[in-house]
Amino acid sequence: MPSTELAPPNVRWDLSDLFSGIDDPKITEAWIAVFEKASGFESYRGRVAKLSTPELISAIRELEALVQEAAKPATYANLLFACDASSPEIGAFLQKQMERSSELNIKLMFFELELQAAPQQWIDQVLEDPVSAPYRHYIQVNRAYSQHRLSEAEEIIMEELANTGARAFQRLFDEVTANHEYTLHLPGEEPKEATEQEVLNLLRHANRDVRQAAADSLTAGLKDMERTLAFTYNNLIQDKKVEDRLRRYPTPEHSRHLANELDKETVDIVVNMCRDRGDLVARYYRIKREILGLDELTHIDRYAPLFEAEETVTFDEAKDLILNAFGEFSATLESRAKEFFDKNWIDAEPRQGKTGGAFCSYITPDTHPVVFMSYLNKMDNVGTLAHELGHGVHASLSRDQSYFNFHGTLPLAELASTFGEMLVFDKLVAGASEKDQLALYADKIETTFATVYRQAAMFRFEQRAHQIRREEGELSPERFGEVWQEEIQSMFGDSLTLGEQHRCWWSYVSHFMMVPFYVYAYSFGELLVLSLYQKAKQEGPAFADKYEALLRLGGSRNPFELMETVGVNMRDPNFWKGGFDAIESLIQRFEQLWTAIGGREGIR
Repeated sequence: MPSTELAPPNVRWDLSDLFSGIDDPKITEAWIAVFEKASGFESYRGRVAKLSTPELISAIRELEALVQEAAKPATYANLLFACDASSPEIGAFLQKQMERSSELNIKLMFFELELQAAPQQWIDQVLEDPVSAPYRHYIQVNRAYSQHRLSEAEEIIMEELANTGARAFQRLFDEVTANHEYTLHLPGEEPKEATEQEVLNLLRHANRDVRQAAADSLTAGLKDMERTLAFTYNNLIQDKKVEDRLRRYPTPEHSRHLANELDKETVDIVVNMCRDRGDLVARYYRIKREILGLDELTHIDRYAPLFEAEETVTFDEAKDLILNAFGEFSATLESRAKEFFDKNWIDAEPRQGKTGGAFCSYITPDTHPVVFMSYLNKMDNVGTLAHELGHGVHASLSRDQSYFNFHGTLPLAELASTFGEMLVFDKLVAGASEKDQLALYADKIETTFATVYRQAAMFRFEQRAHQIRREEGELSPERFGEVWQEEIQSMFGDSLTLGEQHRCWWSYVSHFMMVPFYVYAYSFGELLVLSLYQKAKQEGPAFADKYEALLRLGGSRNPFELMETVGVNMRDPNFWKGGFDAIESLIQRFEQLWTAIGGREGIR
């Protein structure tokens, strides 16, 4: 049965552990309590660097409790907005929570500013005291921003203006893209309206004419929004330019490196290796071109399935598959993932107004994480669900930590998600025929390319876009398209040609708008896990305990220290080389399968 005939899952999350709705009186009560405590917390103003270590740690605990409680209504608003960006009531509710959060930040920001301005000798004494151990990482992270912080008065102005500045443009992007209706004209059918996610999904259809129709629809829809999206991105880039100048960040991506607790040299190792090992991408797509029997592959063939039949996987089937795969590795992973299904912590139903993409929200350690996606009964949806549940398990185990040590940096946040995908992939392959294995390896390789090479190429796109905006001024939609086309095309060499339609496809990538330079975290996470997964296979069952212990550490240490707990040196280029070796092994297995069955199966 074609996947389009299967009804999507009626799976919506239950957020009542947070609040019952936007009119829940507990929201107002929460803010009142938070602001009362914040007023008392201001007694520390002007004397942070005069506190003894026990007094400082006590103050940090007070601050942490305040911030954790304030995160609940703010996160709740964002979760509701992700589900229905078309609702004016939810939009207004979100704006109000953002404004309350800003008010609180303004009242509390003095503490971290004073901590950053404190004499190094005092900081050294604090860090040497065993009493500070639970918050040593928090203090070190805050101190890393010392030279980039402004005065309190300036920080207040920046925070006050953010809700009508960058955050307003980010919300505009979400509202415009989530509510746009794409006109889809499939072969032999009358034109109909479709969501962005439905159109993107059809780019993986077996019928090339359907893929072309989807590309036509996506391109036309993005062209309709082109001026708004280009103007929005220009303004967000300019906003970052101004903030970077005021905060004395040397490059556009420097603040992301600080947030990720990574140095430029380590990031460059990974990004440069992605460029240097582009031969693997070309090698695979040349084989795919042969299998599909096409003279040339274009942007509409990139994710084309190898077989005419479209396999469907219901949500319940995906649930069983994922839980079994997680369980074979670790009973703990299985039980933590099972909670998401049993307790309605997943929103998987596709619907109009729902924003695109997928994510796991950690929320707070005293509540529980939730997963968001649109499940369309496709095999690749299984990977997405496994990916987000990997995040979910990580978040669940990280609840051993307090709020300031709860969420790890972005590159390591992708560790558990990608590991979860690998567990499910191995489970699928183990029970598949050679022909099905060929399709599974193709999907895995293409997903890996999208996660490693494409994200690195998108990082380079961002670098160039920001640099051009700073040096030459506002970019036209055509200029954005030119840079986008050059960087994404570079990963394919001559094995696949991105057509003119692809030039405007940069404009639906929300990460560019919401979290500048986030994307290289995916390259990091995928390569890290590809190497780590091989290590897990070599060490056997004993590795599961070390892996679980790593996830429980949350963000209590920096990425280098966290990975040392499982024997990984992230500054060693040979470690990252292991990730590319793993990719090559996947391609070699794909080649072997094609050699074995290509002559005897009617794949085309």
